[in-house]
Amino acid sequence: MCLRVKDRRQTSIARPLYPLPGRRNDRNKQPLQTFRAYNIAHRGSNGEIPEETAAAYMRAIEEGTDFIETDILASKDGALICFHDVTLDDTTDITNHKEFANRKRTYEVQGVNTTGFFLVDFTLDELKLLRVKQRYPFRDQQYNGEFSIITFDEFISIALDAHRVVGIYPEIKNPVFINQQVKWPGGKRFEDKFVETLKKYGYRGSYMSKQWLKQPAFIQSFAPTSLIYISNQTDLPKIFLIDDVDMPTQDTNQSYWEITSDSYLDFIKEYVVGIGPWKDNIIPVSSNYLQIPSDLVARAHAHNLQVHPYTFRNENKFLHFNFSEDPYNEYDYWINKIGVDGLFTDFTGSLHHYQEWTNPFASGEKEATRLLHKIELMLSKFKYFN
Repeated sequence: MCLRVKDRRQTSIARPLYPLPGRRNDRNKQPLQTFRAYNIAHRGSNGEIPEETAAAYMRAIEEGTDFIETDILASKDGALICFHDVTLDDTTDITNHKEFANRKRTYEVQGVNTTGFFLVDFTLDELKLLRVKQRYPFRDQQYNGEFSIITFDEFISIALDAHRVVGIYPEIKNPVFINQQVKWPGGKRFEDKFVETLKKYGYRGSYMSKQWLKQPAFIQSFAPTSLIYISNQTDLPKIFLIDDVDMPTQDTNQSYWEITSDSYLDFIKEYVVGIGPWKDNIIPVSSNYLQIPSDLVARAHAHNLQVHPYTFRNENKFLHFNFSEDPYNEYDYWINKIGVDGLFTDFTGSLHHYQEWTNPFASGEKEATRLLHKIELMLSKFKYFN
């Protein structure tokens, strides 16, 4: 299952060109590439391995991802968990556990009555008894039942233990619902515990700062209130996720049209460095064909905001006819014609291969990096004599 990859650098269309860093974060680690659109492993390499599992994240790192992405929820006893849905039904073997048969509940989630086995009704120890399964039946099922749910701490450890610098991209998931159902001592909120965990492992620093390059992280959420709230607690860069056109924001009940207006982008840029829209909202689709692109990417860039659309998937059912059922054509279109700054993908290996083929890391840049390290070593020795 091991795939040897190289960490490389190249120029991105949409993000400004940044200089080579003056030093490595660790002499044994390759730094994060910042010269092309970010490869964001959506719930890990979940096109191959069940989502949000340790194996899916490690596979994504092997395949060359820049960031591993996760959704953070909370258990009944307040542990922060990597899991996408508020219910366990679709991606775990919960129905095989007869001891939990009486745990099915109905809650209102984002204005909709939802019935199922809710993660907030289980302790961490109980959740660890469950095994994760593949969400889509048309994907590889051989790993169903092999892997457990992991915690936020375990997720962070996977990134920090990687052989090169790998960023993390955690989401504050369903904060309104979690704050309603889970209580922490001292009146702390879900967002407080989220930031505390990041700080515990040394994640801090504004975008492209020395500290951020050492341990890169983006914080994402569909809830603008949460992003604004944590802006007083951490200077880590934040991404405002944007849902479908008919889905209002879960916390402020604002419409898609309001939160993508120039006035709102001008407001939210004080708290975030970018937006994460669903890609079919950037470019409308009719009869599985892309229509005329909207101006959202151009307007976001005009407000100095990055754009990281979601979600790119290899299967034909997710590829619009414009791309001739070829995911590389889709990547080419979004990176080189639309000019996005990062892509959430279920297939990190495919995106990495595309970028390596089209924007290979120049050997001269590699030599320049080595030279910078030598200069740094000489300067560090010189300091001892002053």
